Amino acid sequence: MPIIIRLDRVLADRKMQLSELSEKVDVSVVNLSKLKNGHVKAIRFSTLEAICLALECQPGDILEYEQAND
Repeated sequence: MPIIIRLDRVLADRKMQLSELSEKVDVSVVNLSKLKNGHVKAIRFSTLEAICLALECQPGDILEYEQAND
């Protein structure tokens, strides 16, 4: 998939554990782990907003588009 999830990088930059983010955004650790590892097909804007608020970042810090080379 050409969308790359950089949640792990942002978490590391903020020195925050996934469990702490889970508490702040009220999303289970399991679901955040699936997101972090790219095992999701979609994310709600409300969830993305909550993550950005908790991590003090922009959506582009978490999501990256990489065009596939054919």
